[in-house]
Amino acid sequence: MMLRWLLPLLLVVLQQPGASSQGGNDLKDIGTLYNLGVGIHDITGPVAGVNMMGYANPAQIAGGIHIRLFSRAFIMDDGINRLVFVSADLGMMGQLIKIEVIERLEKLYGDQYSYSNVILSGIHTHSGPAGFLQYLLFDITSFGFLRDSYDAIVEGIVQSIIRAHDSVVPGYLYLTHGELTDASINRSPSAYLNNPEDERARYEYDTDKTMTLLKMVAEDGSDMGVINWFAVHPTSMNNTNTLISGDNKGYASQLFEGTMNPGTVPGQGKFVAAFAQANCGDVSPNTKGPVCQNTGEPCDILTSTCDGKVHFCYASGPGDNMEESTHIIGTKQFDKAFELYNTQSLVPVSGPVQFIGQQVDMSNYTVNLADGSQNRTCTAALGFSFAAGTTDGPGAFDFTQGMTESNPFWNAIVNFIIETDPDQIICHDPKPILLDTGNYNIPYAWHPKIVEAQLGRVGQLLITAVPGEFTTMSGRRMREQLASVLTDEGIEPIVPVIAGLSNIYTQYITTFEEYAIQRYEGASTLYGPHTLTAYMQIFSDLAVAMARGESVDAGPPPPNMLDEQWDLLPGVMFDGTPLGYSFGDVIAQPYPFAYTGETVFAKFVSGHPRNDPQLGGSFLTVEKLLDDGTWKLIATDSNWNTKFAWERMSTILGTSVATVSWTIPDDTPEGTYRITHSGHFKTLIRGISSYSGVTEEFKVATMGSNTVPPQNREDITNLEEATGFLNWMRHLFGLQ
Repeated sequence: MMLRWLLPLLLVVLQQPGASSQGGNDLKDIGTLYNLGVGIHDITGPVAGVNMMGYANPAQIAGGIHIRLFSRAFIMDDGINRLVFVSADLGMMGQLIKIEVIERLEKLYGDQYSYSNVILSGIHTHSGPAGFLQYLLFDITSFGFLRDSYDAIVEGIVQSIIRAHDSVVPGYLYLTHGELTDASINRSPSAYLNNPEDERARYEYDTDKTMTLLKMVAEDGSDMGVINWFAVHPTSMNNTNTLISGDNKGYASQLFEGTMNPGTVPGQGKFVAAFAQANCGDVSPNTKGPVCQNTGEPCDILTSTCDGKVHFCYASGPGDNMEESTHIIGTKQFDKAFELYNTQSLVPVSGPVQFIGQQVDMSNYTVNLADGSQNRTCTAALGFSFAAGTTDGPGAFDFTQGMTESNPFWNAIVNFIIETDPDQIICHDPKPILLDTGNYNIPYAWHPKIVEAQLGRVGQLLITAVPGEFTTMSGRRMREQLASVLTDEGIEPIVPVIAGLSNIYTQYITTFEEYAIQRYEGASTLYGPHTLTAYMQIFSDLAVAMARGESVDAGPPPPNMLDEQWDLLPGVMFDGTPLGYSFGDVIAQPYPFAYTGETVFAKFVSGHPRNDPQLGGSFLTVEKLLDDGTWKLIATDSNWNTKFAWERMSTILGTSVATVSWTIPDDTPEGTYRITHSGHFKTLIRGISSYSGVTEEFKVATMGSNTVPPQNREDITNLEEATGFLNWMRHLFGLQ
């Protein structure tokens, strides 16, 4: 059934003539001429030796790059007001990141950019470096705050906005939507089913299948960029992955940008494509669903357990492994977005640019309920089912989803630290409190109290920047209410989208009914059962004020706790090389001959990647020899078909090996190629220095061609020799 918030858009589509696939030039006299800019920059940060953000798994330590992470910035300006939307390949956005980004922008541009008109949103990849959030709970598994992670993110976001600012030209916007039905499932269906039956009956699916897309075209007809919002977790890469990755959404962006920027490596083209997050709270990409891995039977639907334990219950698919699943789900999102980008039902965007924002104390916010009574939100706390994890990444110990009763053993342990206040227990009921995080302040705050709410409007489009993960039904209720409120204010048609995980992270936001079931999402709804109602009230008030051109109180300033952060993860002490070797030396050469579709490997003596994240650069290149004797860049560590894997061989001697692999695309031209690796090493005396290494040349031929290998490749022993060398090092230093 068509959702109420999409009806206005449908009516506009039916009333308008078709738009051109190259910018809709025939509709220029209908849409508003805006000033538009796009920008992209690397935000990858440390790629080895640090915990990864998302699964809270202490054992998930980064060891290289699958694909790099990027910040994608979009500027929309009607000549009076300017709005910036940033979609970043991060687990979530951090309050401290926005504070620093705004401070740096104000130094560069004065009052052009502020808290109110800059929206920072994370795609929610679970395969990026951790340690960039200022509240303690989020940094426990990373051994505290990681300054190199934080610095790379801030720098990359600022640079992406600078690039967008410098690229501003007159242009037009177009809006459309479509259904993507086979890229997601609901991972907490029992909670969803607790929503009112008549409400559920209005929707065909238990997850949002709608992708909303905004197309940006310069006045001269050239394509500039695209943003789409679609709800699905980037958890195709599971909690065993150790390579930095933007997961399915990061890959979808690369596919779109690669199509529009032919011949460029990721992050370098002019066209920018953001696959932004929406209300993904209960939405999984692992479409085979949760199965008991020890028996092959379905998991218990209420608790997601197998024989009462969560350990064996997890979801996977649609592929046979996590990379294949990432490829499939990313490709599905790209295919739908590219179809929508070129559809004939694009709607010209017309109307002003507006924005409004407010900081709110969510620890004690008065909520007006539907029956006329009042209640309030609570100081942040996590329930027992939080520790159970999800079917995308199960937790540990004896916690299960759906725990509405506390456990005396864990109560005793937690209360030994600090006893939970009885009023807090009542406020969060029926959530049994495991961690009363809002009242933990040693060594500093564990969870936020001051939370940012923000709206940005461009014509019909309303970007609702929510500070966490709204579930499917939570997002539906928010969008419907905002559409209704603005219609009452005379603004229609209006198309609200949920921009998830924006500006600050407050974990999950379920409906009141879903909260009662206390699945992982309900247990992770920080501010109690009325959290969603509070947010709907806050955002509705902001929408009314924005529509009327009224200002609102800025609210209490967000805390800046940068100087309070603890960092207990040791840095790089020094790097060393085996006797007779130098940094960058190749210890395993690629085979001299390879066919397209095959994977080429090379191994190098390496320094620690934390010495320099190569922000905006690469730890590897694949290059092709041209007829004039020069080498052309073909791929970097940003590309899907390359991998950079790093391993510390000896902590005592500081020796490391980097493995570079390149799976040769089918359309790769025949010719001569080579692989390079570059990085930085650290010595106790001279500090940090750069190095580089390059392999021998090798030939690439098209599979099925008449090209004959120069020798029997089975006779080549480079890789075997390298394996023997690595095993010798492991044996020498007690690593095996």
